[in-house]
Amino acid sequence: MQSNAHALLGHEEVQQLLDMLTKSSPKLVEELVPKKLSISVLLKVLQNLLMEQVSLKDFRSIAEALAEAVDRTQDPLSLTAAVRIALSRLIVQSINGSDVELPVITLEPALEQMLLSSMQQGGPSDETLVLEPGMAERLQTSLGQAAQQQEMMGKPSVLLVAAPIRPLMARFVRYGQHQVHVLSYQEVPENKRVTIVATVGGGNA
Repeated sequence: MQSNAHALLGHEEVQQLLDMLTKSSPKLVEELVPKKLSISVLLKVLQNLLMEQVSLKDFRSIAEALAEAVDRTQDPLSLTAAVRIALSRLIVQSINGSDVELPVITLEPALEQMLLSSMQQGGPSDETLVLEPGMAERLQTSLGQAAQQQEMMGKPSVLLVAAPIRPLMARFVRYGQHQVHVLSYQEVPENKRVTIVATVGGGNA
């Protein structure tokens, strides 16, 4: 199952991907692994992508994005974000095909700001969502209702958030009953028109 693909990916599989890429782009691989990036960090990035059903088919683009970002950071979450932006067209296409309109759910600005502030205090790799249990429960419920509404209309459920909190919210929605894709503003291709269909996370979430 695709949802468990990340758990099945190990060092051996990553080495196979690198070996295949070496045939067409030897210099790219030689410059990247292990010179600038360890196999362990690369594995973590690829697992992060698979966890959110991002295909590794275009491994060359993934490697190119990593080669560009690796001088700035070695943090797997930041590297994953860089790769996602590079693959944004493919990611969004897999969510809503060639539709020009992308229906999205957004967070209440006050909640988004609160999460951003708590992220800044916790650092870039802090993966914990700082919400009181009652608030988290209400947010999960209202997200679920918005997602159900989209499902009934045959539309995908997309939560659009600020980039720093995207990994956090992606983890948060995995605990819900509905499939919700979490995108950052930077991941929306220019050829898509964003339409806000719901806003969640207010006083009553």
